[in-house]
Amino acid sequence: MLNRRALAMLRAVGAGRAELTCSCEPDLRVDGLPCCDQATAHDLARAGLIRPARGPVVAVGQWTRAELTDDGRLALGGTLAAA
Repeated sequence: MLNRRALAMLRAVGAGRAELTCSCEPDLRVDGLPCCDQATAHDLARAGLIRPARGPVVAVGQWTRAELTDDGRLALGGTLAAA
């Protein structure tokens, strides 16, 4: 079960407002600002709910757009209401 903060983070990713670092423990920023709960960001990535967007190859540690996985969209109930 995801808490409200995790769901808000998923909505921000789904709305195209988030970026991740390319790493095994990616950090998240929303609207250009570091997320206040990086532990939850790591949990979402490990759970396979968010990932770096597919596109140009980005070096480890660099920022890239974040995207929801299919499981991430399912966790939101298939909706992408504004975060």
